[in-house]
Amino acid sequence: MYNGYITDIEGIKVGHGSSEGALTGCTVIICEEGATGGVDVRGSAPGTRETDLFKAENMVDKVHAVVLSGGSAFGLEASSGVMKFLEDKGVGFDVGVTKVPIVASAVIFDLGIGDFKIRPDFKMGYEAAEAASPTENRQGCIGAGMGATVGKILGPKGVMKSGLGSATIQLGQLKVSALVVVNSFGDVYDYKSNKQLAGVYDYANKKMLNTMEILKNMYSQTNPFLKNTTIGVIATNAILTKAEGNKVAQMAHNGFARSINPIHTMYDGDTIFTMATNKVKEDISLIGTLAAEVMSQAISNAIVHSKGYDGLVSYRDL
Repeated sequence: MYNGYITDIEGIKVGHGSSEGALTGCTVIICEEGATGGVDVRGSAPGTRETDLFKAENMVDKVHAVVLSGGSAFGLEASSGVMKFLEDKGVGFDVGVTKVPIVASAVIFDLGIGDFKIRPDFKMGYEAAEAASPTENRQGCIGAGMGATVGKILGPKGVMKSGLGSATIQLGQLKVSALVVVNSFGDVYDYKSNKQLAGVYDYANKKMLNTMEILKNMYSQTNPFLKNTTIGVIATNAILTKAEGNKVAQMAHNGFARSINPIHTMYDGDTIFTMATNKVKEDISLIGTLAAEVMSQAISNAIVHSKGYDGLVSYRDL
């Protein structure tokens, strides 16, 4: 049995820090024992930390936390709070005089709504890590999903509210889970029916529009709104090397492509991390294929669990 959340993976904890007034927040995914990491960055405008550590030829092979954060590049500061919390607990890479927690991060741009002067910082990161629980299962407008919106091609006047989503697939003893913050330039679709769930919205006529049609017909008049990015984590109990972790992250981007259109543009910073707890031996191609499917499920969950805010409509409102 499982809850359909990334905490279904034994050894994974999740904590959120949020500011409802500022509409921003951060989410931390912790594995105190250390998880084999991987990453794949496909968007051309990323904001990330420690991604070089995941290269197969580099020394450190375990990550202790991944932080997904709002606040654009300012939000990377939340990772330092997570590092301090883990160091206080004695979690990290042993360097003799102390243990250095390996904490990777990726951020979304959410400064355009709420209060842009308030961003996830050291304190919020520490508190999110402190609150991390193996039973956390909240979705929607929580943590890094607080300020997430989708459908940016016409600028802030045409966006819909989005958020954070998670999902799990289990086959026998193998579990593959995803957690994602959907803040995309493009529209979001149900990965099975191809029905549009959210995206650019015509508030005057109360209907969703199609980003690709706008892009093709009036590109020179559009506002790319350089403030996008979908970021997420695949967690699994599978036994993986770093090279295999990178491959799983790579294949998981197929879930982005099935659910978001357009994706991986010059205006996105799309990034997926892998965290493997190394308990079950399974075929890497199967794991990667499940990672893509579960990522699509998590993207849909992010949309359907989010609520509108201050005039911005959500899937629930429609």
